[in-house]
Amino acid sequence: MSYLLHKKAAVSLSAAITAIIWGNSALAQTQTTNDKEITEQVIVVGRMTNTEVTPEELEKQQAIDLSDIFRYIPSVSVGGSLGVAQKVYVRGMEDTYLNVTVDGAPQTSTMFHHIGRVNIEPELLQQVEVQAGAGEATSGAGAIGGAIRFKTKSASDLLSEDSTFGGTAKATYASNSNSRKGVASLYGRLGDSWGILGSYVAVNSDDMVDGNGDDIKATGAEQRLGFIKADGGIGDHQHLSLSYENRDESGDYAQRPNWDPSQQTNFFPMDVQRETSVVNYSLSPNQALNLETTVYYTEQTLAQDTGPENWGTYSAKVESIGTDIRNTSRFGSNSLTYGVDYRQDKVTGTGDGKGLYPASKDSEEGTVMGAYIQDHWSITDALLLSAGVRYDNYDLDQKKAALEPGTDTKVSSDGFSPNIGLNFKANEYVTMNIGYAEAMRGKEVGDGFTLEGSIIAPNLEPEKVNNTELGIEYADENLFLSAAVYQSEITDVIMDQIGRGTYYENAGKFETQGLELAAAYQWDSLRVTANYSKEDPQFNGHDVEGYEEIGLANSRGDTWNLGASYILSEAWEFEYQFTYTQDITVNTLYRAKEIGWIDDIQQVEKPGYQVHDIFVRWKPLGDSLNVDLAVLNLFDEHYRDQSSVADYGSVPGWNMVKGLYEPGRDVRATVTYNF
Repeated sequence: MSYLLHKKAAVSLSAAITAIIWGNSALAQTQTTNDKEITEQVIVVGRMTNTEVTPEELEKQQAIDLSDIFRYIPSVSVGGSLGVAQKVYVRGMEDTYLNVTVDGAPQTSTMFHHIGRVNIEPELLQQVEVQAGAGEATSGAGAIGGAIRFKTKSASDLLSEDSTFGGTAKATYASNSNSRKGVASLYGRLGDSWGILGSYVAVNSDDMVDGNGDDIKATGAEQRLGFIKADGGIGDHQHLSLSYENRDESGDYAQRPNWDPSQQTNFFPMDVQRETSVVNYSLSPNQALNLETTVYYTEQTLAQDTGPENWGTYSAKVESIGTDIRNTSRFGSNSLTYGVDYRQDKVTGTGDGKGLYPASKDSEEGTVMGAYIQDHWSITDALLLSAGVRYDNYDLDQKKAALEPGTDTKVSSDGFSPNIGLNFKANEYVTMNIGYAEAMRGKEVGDGFTLEGSIIAPNLEPEKVNNTELGIEYADENLFLSAAVYQSEITDVIMDQIGRGTYYENAGKFETQGLELAAAYQWDSLRVTANYSKEDPQFNGHDVEGYEEIGLANSRGDTWNLGASYILSEAWEFEYQFTYTQDITVNTLYRAKEIGWIDDIQQVEKPGYQVHDIFVRWKPLGDSLNVDLAVLNLFDEHYRDQSSVADYGSVPGWNMVKGLYEPGRDVRATVTYNF
């Protein structure tokens, strides 16, 4: 895990923090790389709980899925175990409440509430940024729980200054699922400033094995990915990037892939695909004009054939097209960013009528148009003020193929989302931060699988959140300490609760509060880190769990992470990570009691677990040849991640409701050849 302030051993902690907080004159700093001018915007609101993952960390971990990407970030957890079923939670809130983007292209909606909404190949990633909680106006529309920004690699990230062509060949083997992964990439320069990168990734894996040595059925998969990206200068102070990604994941899965399939004997073929095309353009001729424009198109599809005795064949497709145009003007002690963004989403659900799912082709179309402005004002050398606001307008048009013309449902809402924050550098070592942000989100397109029969309550109100954070940190040449507390409240939660068909209504209020602590010590080639995260999510005053509150939130116990890394030489590097999650008891089935399905509120146990991971990197030929060895879950812990659905086996009649176990010991080995 790497905070924004944690850098390589050669860089002092305090220097790294100073550069990030204050940039150039406490506003922003501009770097020029291969004729590309990059403006690094300072973040104030919520800055101390923002985190970052680097490609070096992903390579050492030999990351395969979302769980690997976010494994050591204290505010983030991933439930679901199986790649296609994984869901990301930030401070207990599901990723449906986050603004998730790939190179600025939002990943929207859900195709089926029992699978994950976010899918990405770690091999492509140059950077992963996590913003926990509502933040600044530039975070994008609907970021009421925060944002996750995936940034992909470019040729310039992989080529040295004096090379014009290169490539990477990589082979990975993971013992737990007998996973075989191959990566081939070629990249080169076209002329003086342009570069092109092409990558192909293939993964084949069998069923995973849990810590007891039992097969986790229906978890084998095949994944294929193609990626191409060209970018470069097109004139003085201009840069253009064009990228295309095609990702496919398929396998024979349970009808509900995020549930434990051990009691099932029939599994069904499912195929999930995503295509994303992104155009990024920037123009930075002077301090007043630093223009950044993004245009994108994303299409995601899902198809599963459950047979005529079940739901038959059903499919879903989500299409998103949009743009973000922003400019940053720097004058005096101010840096002002302002712009507009627009997104149009369409989700379509189709049933073939050969099972319980009727023949249908329903759809929803939604748009959101926003305008925003964010200012960073360096009041003094020690005090930085950030203030901003965004306005968003949401429109949703629900179209039912089986209904008569004129009976479609339309929902509209709009509102403002202000924020304010202060960064105060008390002295050379101590920095304090306070931030407050509000955000709103109207009804967006829904779950593709449940479109048939979906109803939106009349007079539906938009969701509104307020998020307050307070943090303090200390950093000198060797030691870093940080503490942050936060409190968020979402009113008028839009939710499809169990027991009423598919009915979207304002179901109540969601609240969460928590504490995050971090420490790091750098001594020569040794770095030691420690993190602690505590969160308390509540919905209408009671506990949340991933079954009834699916699409909203989940609970987990207090989580500790300890890490140590040691650079023995230029050729050898070692790392150890320990994660402990405390057991909790969750009260649940409040909704089931309310609608008469059960007589009393129930309790489910979420046992704690301890997981040890070790990593070794060997570079026998410098950067030309890397050999990585990792042992995840070293002691074969048998556990279910607390961000997965809990085990309801103790509740009579509910024994089929339980999430997937996590894999047991997994030995991974990767050989990478760069030329």
